Parts: sequence; structure tokens; C-alpha cells
Amino acid sequence: MSDADTDRTTRPVRPVLDVWCELQCPDCRKALDDLHALRARYGDRLEIRLRHFPLEKHKHAYAAAQAAEEAADQGQAWPYVEAVLARAEELGQQGEKLLVAVAEELGLDAEEVDTALIDGRHLLIVDADQAEGKAIGVTGTPTYVIDGQRLDGGQSQEGLRERIEEIVDRLLG
Repeated sequence: MSDADTDRTTRPVRPVLDVWCELQCPDCRKALDDLHALRARYGDRLEIRLRHFPLEKHKHAYAAAQAAEEAADQGQAWPYVEAVLARAEELGQQGEKLLVAVAEELGLDAEEVDTALIDGRHLLIVDADQAEGKAIGVTGTPTYVIDGQRLDGGQSQEGLRERIEEIVDRLLG
């Protein structure tokens, strides 16, 4: 038995909740309450991972996903995502100008966010997330995937947090 095997058996693996999100989506904004509740309940025992699924119907969603990746590189992924979702309607009107302004408001290097939007350094991440989402059947946002189960929040948020909690509780055993 290798050291790696020992580590795997003695250290519990924390469950991962993938959240397929789009930053111009009003349903994703509503889903933030559930994500806050899950963070409050589980803390670092549950990894909540942002996955990008920009929808064609939202003109600035693809740029917003790229900006969120730059914010992640600067250590502020979720604060940035939440700030942009809170202003999703403005994003629809202002586009990339708002993405840079939000970065500046959060104390990020806004110039670097702007440059990332121009040079496309995060295109591959966004494209890979979107391709993976399509491959597993994601059609709208928010969609949650935990323990191989896909839960579609784009239809209704009703009961989803409770279902996620059941799965996490079982995984944490």
C-alpha cells in the first residue's frame, strides 16, 4: 500500500457540488440564497465549484464567465460572481463596462480583467465547462451536479436545496 492509498483512506474526501451558472441568469441570482445556506451548513466540508454555462440568449454571459475566471485567478471568484449576478439587468445594458466596474469595486485589478476580456486567456476554461455541461445534459441554469446526479434549477428551485442536503449528508455519512 502506498502513502497515497493511506491518505485516501484516512482523510475523508469532501463532496463536490458543481453549479452550472450563467451570470446574466435571474434564476442563478435566486439560487445564491441556497448556496449561502449550503455554505453556512457545511462550511469547507462541501466544495462548491462554479461551472460556466453561458446561454446564447444573454449577450454578455460569455464575457461575464471569462471575467469571473479572471476574478478567480485574483482570489475573488464567488464575491465577483455574486456582485455581477446582483446586477444582471445592468449587465444586459452595459456589458463589459460593468464587468470591469465590478472588478474595480471589489478591489481587483480591473485593468487585468479588461485585458483578460481582450486577450481571451480564459476562453478555454469557459468553452470546456460549456462542452462538459452539454455532454452531461445541462440545458439551462442553474443546474447542480453532485454525486453523479443532475438537478435542474432552471425549471424550479423548489426543494433543490433539501435534495442537495440529503445527498451531502449521505456522502458525509
